[in-house]
Amino acid sequence: MSFHHVAIATRDLDATHRFYTEVMGFELVKVVAGETLEGGWARHAFYDTHRGGLMAFWDIHDETLPDFNPSISKGLGLPAWTNHIAFDAPTLEDLGEMRRRWQDHGEKVVEIDHGWCTSIYINDPNGIMVEFCTTTVDFTDTDRADAAAMLVAEQPELEDSPAIIFHEPTTEPAPA
Repeated sequence: MSFHHVAIATRDLDATHRFYTEVMGFELVKVVAGETLEGGWARHAFYDTHRGGLMAFWDIHDETLPDFNPSISKGLGLPAWTNHIAFDAPTLEDLGEMRRRWQDHGEKVVEIDHGWCTSIYINDPNGIMVEFCTTTVDFTDTDRADAAAMLVAEQPELEDSPAIIFHEPTTEPAPA
């Protein structure tokens, strides 16, 4: 079963909208607005990821709510890579096209070949790491057995860190 949508709060809907339409290439398909239970109002903007689901952002206007950091990792005191949103790139060619798109929009792109998948990463205007990932091998029964053993190991065997490639932007970043 796949996700229908993932919803996250934003502090800057304009910057978030520009990022997800221009940089990510997603399409705004629906906005719903209404009162919050706390007495304010909120807008919920939905973007079609073109990959089988929606990404949604809450634009909350409610004086009773405390100030918040919308980063789903840094807002909790964690490194940016911890909680992130990973989108599927069906092929390595698709992944390369997305990397070039990001670079053409002024983004410095991090690429990692994890051995079983290859990923590219950038951060959105909310400080949320977004990823496109291509699975490059088929999982075997041995992979499944190894995963089950590592899940319960008191100290699992650590892998070597993969090489990280940094791709510089091909254009200047867009003004905020």
